[in-house]
Amino acid sequence: MRQNELRPSLGSKHKRKQVGRGDGSGHGSYSGKGCKGQKSRAGGGVRIGFEGGQLPLIQRLPRKRGFTNIFKIKYNIVNVGELEVFPEATEVDVQKLYEVGLIRSVKLPVKILGDGELNHSLIVKVKHISSTAEGKILAAGGKVERS
Repeated sequence: MRQNELRPSLGSKHKRKQVGRGDGSGHGSYSGKGCKGQKSRAGGGVRIGFEGGQLPLIQRLPRKRGFTNIFKIKYNIVNVGELEVFPEATEVDVQKLYEVGLIRSVKLPVKILGDGELNHSLIVKVKHISSTAEGKILAAGGKVERS
């Protein structure tokens, strides 16, 4: 095969449509634009989203406000008061919280918050805990270990 023998693939090249050159060409009279109307005129047509004067969909929808932070960390939230279900001197970790049903997933990180009261000592092993929750656990005679 030589360079002068190269040809484009069959069907990959198309002839340019030449309009307005008589009815014999197949693209005469109206030049493929139909009869009359806004879209048949030179420079005619409507902008994107125009619905013939009806209030466009984009204007009918409420505006999007704010933004969504894609880096936001979702936590399993457990309050100190909910830890009352464990007997005294129990080691409370993520797995135990899951078994009791206080959290739905082991995959998400757990955070202990300070709502409620704790009446007995517990050994709490979590990564995230609020200062009030830590204070209440220590006041009850418990221990906090950040794992």
